[in-house]
Amino acid sequence: MTATQPELDPQPIRGAKRPFPRGREFRLLFAGQSVSSIGDRLVMVAMPFAVLTIPGAGLSDVGLVLGSSALTLALFVLIGGVWADRLPRQLTMLASDIVRAIAQAGTATLLITDHAHVWHLIVLQMLYGAAEAFFRPAALGLVPQVVEREEIQSANALMGLSMNVGMVAGPAAAGILVAWAGAGVALAVDAGSFVVSAAALALLKPRPVVRTEDRTSFLSELAGGWREVTSRTWVWSLILSFTAYHFLVLPSLFVLGPAVAESDRGGAAAWGIISTGFGIGAVLGSLLALRWRPSRPGLVVAGALCIGATQCTIVVSPLSTIVVALLEALTGVGVAICFTIWETALQERIPEAAQSRVSSFDYLGSLTLMPLGYLVVGPAAHLLGTKGAALAATVITLAVALAVALGRDVRRLSRQ
Repeated sequence: MTATQPELDPQPIRGAKRPFPRGREFRLLFAGQSVSSIGDRLVMVAMPFAVLTIPGAGLSDVGLVLGSSALTLALFVLIGGVWADRLPRQLTMLASDIVRAIAQAGTATLLITDHAHVWHLIVLQMLYGAAEAFFRPAALGLVPQVVEREEIQSANALMGLSMNVGMVAGPAAAGILVAWAGAGVALAVDAGSFVVSAAALALLKPRPVVRTEDRTSFLSELAGGWREVTSRTWVWSLILSFTAYHFLVLPSLFVLGPAVAESDRGGAAAWGIISTGFGIGAVLGSLLALRWRPSRPGLVVAGALCIGATQCTIVVSPLSTIVVALLEALTGVGVAICFTIWETALQERIPEAAQSRVSSFDYLGSLTLMPLGYLVVGPAAHLLGTKGAALAATVITLAVALAVALGRDVRRLSRQ
């Protein structure tokens, strides 16, 4: 990193836009991640109900199981970021897929055979989260290795589109699978999706990363990634807003939402409809991001996150399931645009050899408090009521995101 780099960040990023990335490597990456994303979305619906099928398990156990994977993800993500900048990124992702396939296959087997205990699921999800900690930073850094620079945002939008299509198909399939075959079957399908993703990654041949620094110790390289983050106010301040979102909004959404669906809306099918509504909105947001190149990406990221902050309040409201699904679709548009523009900004403005490390600090900032969020959402709901806890999460996150949006460097971040 040169001394002038942080000063250049607010300057416009220029370049022609090309709507669709071309080339075999992106097609392979896109295909593998599209299949895997469907499996991921199955889990978001199936896992809470899987926990609740275990005799004696309750709402707090759902939080423990969901929080266990988030905990190990947070613990290992900085390690994953350093190694993803050291090793070939597609091989790092491939190894992660194999480990996650084993973890989900083990979970599915225990559930299907009625041998599952809550602690079994916690241990296996901890393994899952540790493997994911290596996958996520590598994935952000891999995209610029398989597309041209002017195709980065379109590639991110297409990758987001595939995940969001999975968000539509996954919950709908999960609702059917959980209702008719059980949560274990849904998790077995997720395990299979990781095998498909691993096969696609094994065939991938991305461009090598051009490194401008010599290999040093692990701690020195970690410190280098930290400097890339802290020298850019727009990076660390937006990470702060993502921290509030992941600590407050998502745990409230994924714990309180299914609980209200179970008690007031008829169970897994209703939660599947609501999740599908969000997914449809996210698909529309990804389609919009294919073409729209906002001139002030920092403001768009912060503003779109404000829309996403309302998710948890919407799902616990007394509105009908259909109305909730429609409102969730609006939040889905905002969330999809938010993360597409954010990832593009990092890939365009952070040196290629440091992108996985910066991404790991992004995930650390976003996810460090998420396990704590899962632990406290149950007690908070008992203290404030379900609606009160969700509303508090929304209001606090909105306040943080609005404060970040007012920051000078976030406002000045621009493109032409």
